[in-house]
Amino acid sequence: MHIRLLGGIEVVSAGGQPLHFATRKTSLLFAALVLVGPKGVRRERVAATLWAGSGEQQARNSLRQALVDIRRLFPSTGDEAIRIEGNADTIWLAANADEADIWVFDRKCQADDGESLAAAADLYRGDLLDGLSSPGQIDEWLAPLRANYSRKALDLAERLSLLRELGSHEEQACETLAGRLVTLDPCAEEAHRALIRIFRRRGKTNDAFRQFLACREALKRELGVEPEEATRALVERIEAPNMELKEPVADGGPPEIELSRLEATAPRPAVSVPEKPSIAVLPFQNMSGDAEQDYFTDGVVEEITTALSHVNWLFVIARNSAFAYKGQAVDVTRVGRELGVRYVLEGSVRKAGSRLRVAGQLVEAAAGTSLWADRFEGDVSEIFELQDLVASSVIGAISPRLEQAEMARAKRKPTESLDAYDHYLRGMTSLYRWTREGLDEALPQFYKAIELDPDFAAAQGAAAWCYFWRMANGWMTDRHQETAEVARLVGNVAIHGQDDAVALAFSSVALGYVIGDYEAGSALADRALVLNPNCATAWSASGYLKACYGDPDIAIEHLSRARRLSPLDPLTFFMQTFTAFAHFVACRYDAAWPLAEAASRAQPYYLTGLRVAAASNAMAGRQDAASKHIARSRQLDPELTLSNLKHRVGPIRPAYFTKYFEALRLAGLPE
Repeated sequence: MHIRLLGGIEVVSAGGQPLHFATRKTSLLFAALVLVGPKGVRRERVAATLWAGSGEQQARNSLRQALVDIRRLFPSTGDEAIRIEGNADTIWLAANADEADIWVFDRKCQADDGESLAAAADLYRGDLLDGLSSPGQIDEWLAPLRANYSRKALDLAERLSLLRELGSHEEQACETLAGRLVTLDPCAEEAHRALIRIFRRRGKTNDAFRQFLACREALKRELGVEPEEATRALVERIEAPNMELKEPVADGGPPEIELSRLEATAPRPAVSVPEKPSIAVLPFQNMSGDAEQDYFTDGVVEEITTALSHVNWLFVIARNSAFAYKGQAVDVTRVGRELGVRYVLEGSVRKAGSRLRVAGQLVEAAAGTSLWADRFEGDVSEIFELQDLVASSVIGAISPRLEQAEMARAKRKPTESLDAYDHYLRGMTSLYRWTREGLDEALPQFYKAIELDPDFAAAQGAAAWCYFWRMANGWMTDRHQETAEVARLVGNVAIHGQDDAVALAFSSVALGYVIGDYEAGSALADRALVLNPNCATAWSASGYLKACYGDPDIAIEHLSRARRLSPLDPLTFFMQTFTAFAHFVACRYDAAWPLAEAASRAQPYYLTGLRVAAASNAMAGRQDAASKHIARSRQLDPELTLSNLKHRVGPIRPAYFTKYFEALRLAGLPE
């Protein structure tokens, strides 16, 4: 073995002598060539990544010098098995298949026998290129690669621990790997499970239980969650009368006090929890000392329950089941277990004179962790308006929190056990990075979700949104093919997603922006709002369409409603951008540029936000600010000019485009 990248970079000559690269960038270049393998990498891409702070010519010169240093290093060892080759566009590493640890690791991980899996486990000494990083684009390039190999290692540890027959070497390799992974990430639940299984094989039930406690403590401390059912079941089976162990219990059996603690804190659920996110809205407490206010309190709960029921991806417990807990001192952990839900919403109502105060709190049931809390106040004379406000505000506020909590949960699940919804959440996690690399990772996740469930409209709508984002940033590589794909995806959503407001909203934006069909896009957005009038994404989509094709004042109203429903929404910058654009087309430039600049600060890679900021500043007489935004836009999209602006902006209303075109010309965008 000559090249090691797992646990840091180490290169050893055929004679056993360690080789040292001239600079850290040279080490990174060599590692990059190992990672891409014989397919190679484009010269311009690697130069731009490793020497991002340099000019184009200087980056090419630095790349050329680094390649010279690497080529000089290997011939001096007399080792021709490893060499750099290339042509005018691409460079690659030529080496034998066993020269690099990650090549062997990948190959061995594909096997099914214990010997091969143990050999792969022996190779994983730590994170990919541990300790070798640099800020900016380099870390952005390394992060997903590291995560990929970390996931492979977790999968490997669990697969090894589940083999029916394990020799002493395989067992030790599994224990060493799992222990290393737990050290790197105390929340690596798969690695904890592997260690628990190894200890149980040896009859070390105390060690197995202590490992479970360490896992539970780390998860609660770092993530605020309880171990998964699969982890709890491993320890619960220690108590089973028909438990089968390979060896007699050698350490006195399980500690009775600790096992009783387990039964009290992590019992097996009385009702199974659905795969989709699930919630119960408990009866709110009437804190007014006035029994007549019960009807208002119950009405709030009914409104919230009904509104939540319109959220297609959410499983909502019926009102009658939740009201069985009315008048009781409630333990949310017990409620979650008995109703089979992951989240519980509880709250209270207090009346003081003519004023009413309503408070709500969203809790993750298993951990008892608060995810969101807020309160609302109003006059008694406005009781029904306040009731509606509470319901709509709660839905708008907790929906993104639920989605974020589900994303965090999905990250901790082993890859092979992910269902279509988990792939959708992983795709959304990557999408919300709003980078080109993030989209490149998101689309395969959405397509995997669609493959598992061809009728999964949310994944198809999100995939269509990705193509909208690619077009907006000038990242389309085959405009004709990608436009056709958007039409196909949106068509599927129209058929299968008639009851999914978010899927319809995503699709409406893609249909308007990429396809240019404003009427059809607006119809989808209107359908989404009918389905769920508390869906911030639907209001945002409708506002976008109105800003680009319709009435700017209605657009501002709809976008304002979206922001009010979901003030912490990941798409806030999108809402700000098109609120600014609506003000721009209405000639309210002093209202437009602050919003556009706020959007650009929140998401500096969103080119539409930068362009709207440039146009608004130019028309407001702020030429220096306009020029700055044009320069930033051109830095991110060097091919952006007035001549190809229409391909970035999409087919908006002609009068709006003419105004936008002239403003960007004034801002300094070249022909």
